[in-house]
Amino acid sequence: MKKFFASFLVLFSAITIFAQAPGSLGKNDPEAKKILDAVSSKFKTYKAVQASFSLKMENGAGKILSTKAGTLYMKGTKYRISISGQEIFSDGSNIWTYDKAANEVTINKLDPSSNSLTPQKLFTNFYDKDFLYKLNGLVKVGPKSMKEIELTPIDKSKNFFKVLLYIDNTAINTTKIFEKTGNKYTYAVSKMNTTIPVDEKTFVFDASKYPGVEVVDLR
Repeated sequence: MKKFFASFLVLFSAITIFAQAPGSLGKNDPEAKKILDAVSSKFKTYKAVQASFSLKMENGAGKILSTKAGTLYMKGTKYRISISGQEIFSDGSNIWTYDKAANEVTINKLDPSSNSLTPQKLFTNFYDKDFLYKLNGLVKVGPKSMKEIELTPIDKSKNFFKVLLYIDNTAINTTKIFEKTGNKYTYAVSKMNTTIPVDEKTFVFDASKYPGVEVVDLR
């Protein structure tokens, strides 16, 4: 379980580690930038978001190693991720990582000045400084035609060499991460609710709801 959860974090970190203030790159595709800017602008209008997603991991031969489903809540800088016995809570200041099998939660301080991975960055401003990007055109994803945008990291030392985004209207529907090892991670949003009211308590780990939980406070 911990191995899979690490893979889940790889997915977010691969996309979000470069989330910086916008920059300029001469080789980028202006049509791709228009689409990505529209996605980012639209997402910033939502007060809160609830999303259902799936995460699939494949090896270089195309064999599926893991498939999991989860739920994501976001509000401002706060988020909560639940996936197959693992949960991450963040109130914008602290991060609680809970492992159900071990009944253990680890608490870390969030450093806002660092390139900390956050789900919000998956949908906003993740593309503009350290990626080259281009529009590949329309492709079929299930029954839908979506715009495929290819991102390539400028820093070739990273453990992945390509990210594909599949955009439905002004929302990222599917993201694929291609690692140099041959592994591929596919993150797909099956449902997104952008009008749901989300209580602030959603983003804070409540130990009273997890009897006997072991707390590892690293703050």
